[in-house]
Amino acid sequence: MYNYIINGGKRLSGEIDISGSKNAILPILSAGILNKSIVKLYNVPEIEDVYVTIKILEHLNCKVLKSKNKIILDSSKMESKMIPEEYMRKLRSSVILARKSDFKIWLS
Repeated sequence: MYNYIINGGKRLSGEIDISGSKNAILPILSAGILNKSIVKLYNVPEIEDVYVTIKILEHLNCKVLKSKNKIILDSSKMESKMIPEEYMRKLRSSVILARKSDFKIWLS
């Protein structure tokens, strides 16, 4: 964590980059499949959970283009499929991609 100590009555100016939030991007990526069209996301953090979520979306037949901190998601050809267990185990938040009917199977 960085600290900034400001002394005196001097005017401040400048810019800082704010990194994307993992806790925000994973649900946003999952919500991006709801409209069955193209979604563009910016300031996406480059973390393992994002890459696993992309693998899951690609498995569901979504097209995902990633460049640096930008993702373009096309869910127009998405298919309902079972998500492989290997992806589910890597990513706790993958449950947000589950259908309501899937919970009955897991809970029984």
